[in-house]
Amino acid sequence: MKAFRPEVEHGIVFRQTPTTCFKYNGWPTVCRDENGVLYAAASSMRMSHVDPTGKDCMWISQNEGKTWSPPLVIHDSYFDDRDAGIVYMGKGRMLLSYFSLCYEDFCDGIQSYDWFPKPDKAISKGFGESWKCLSKEERVKGTGAFVKVSEDYGMTWSAPVRVPLTAPHGPTVCKDGTLVYMGKEMDPEYEAPNPIVLYTSKDGGYTWTHTGTVPPGEDITVDNMHEPHVVELPGGRLLGAIRVHERKAQPDFTVYTTYSDDRGKTWSVPVCIGVDGSPPHLLVHSSGAVICSYGRRRGDGGKKDRRPEDRSERACVSYDGGETWTEDYCLNDEIDTQLDMGYPASVELSDGSIMTVYYQCWPGDWYTSVLYTKWRLNGK
Repeated sequence: MKAFRPEVEHGIVFRQTPTTCFKYNGWPTVCRDENGVLYAAASSMRMSHVDPTGKDCMWISQNEGKTWSPPLVIHDSYFDDRDAGIVYMGKGRMLLSYFSLCYEDFCDGIQSYDWFPKPDKAISKGFGESWKCLSKEERVKGTGAFVKVSEDYGMTWSAPVRVPLTAPHGPTVCKDGTLVYMGKEMDPEYEAPNPIVLYTSKDGGYTWTHTGTVPPGEDITVDNMHEPHVVELPGGRLLGAIRVHERKAQPDFTVYTTYSDDRGKTWSVPVCIGVDGSPPHLLVHSSGAVICSYGRRRGDGGKKDRRPEDRSERACVSYDGGETWTEDYCLNDEIDTQLDMGYPASVELSDGSIMTVYYQCWPGDWYTSVLYTKWRLNGK
């Protein structure tokens, strides 16, 4: 691929500075409504990568990212609420997807982390005690994959709707209004390893139907396949991109693509696009280009013997509907010490430029914030 280092503008969606605790944010997604208003969602105000204090929040920008609202909490439970995907469906209708986990041993284990601040340890210990008060039924009911729906531009939200799959960036809306959601199957009737599947919704996210299952690649197993995303191309083809890791070849942390020409019933055998990084988010640009955002996450978190490009927010571009990927953009490699970063997602702005949101440390911080980069396709 031809490599580009475009002119960029970096900025902040949310960075929590005044408090000792609850500074960690992760796994964002972004969308835009017909009025040009931007909505970003992420798991926010956490203490760590794994943490029961995580809550799913949304931020709103009415000036294309120059300024953002304070965080609006959409979902907060006793569990680790994470992987917030957000999609705008038209006429004020929005959907938030998320995943809630119960890490029973985390609150005790975190006490041994030397790097973890003492106030955070004390609060985490308290959450661990609260978990012991929950019954087994309460834990089963509160954990798993869910969506919430808003009919009023995100001001109010429905009760949680349980869904049988999960992916960090959630579903996509097609031209006819159908929601397509590619994710890791979570139906308890499946025996592990769980495959990558596609579910569809024709009522705005309240009910879902299993539509198809993605086969494993010729050189990977179902165990290697995680965290996909799907879009509809202009001709109606569905294009999916899948995180693949721990495969035998290099790069061993990469993206595979698959497509369906029958609305998701059958899928092509996934093929590797060759990028060094994952997981993917797909955007169909108004020019017809397909943009795949991903994070490169090499290295051990330190600076020694690490090149700037070893950990960076990136995007590759296809001009033929995902058949080939000819351009690769380095969007941000200003990463100091934290390995924890990435999960970029992109949205097109009114002038054809692109905003990519992601999580990583703002220079000098030890905790991750929700950041963005504005950039343009080469020659666009």
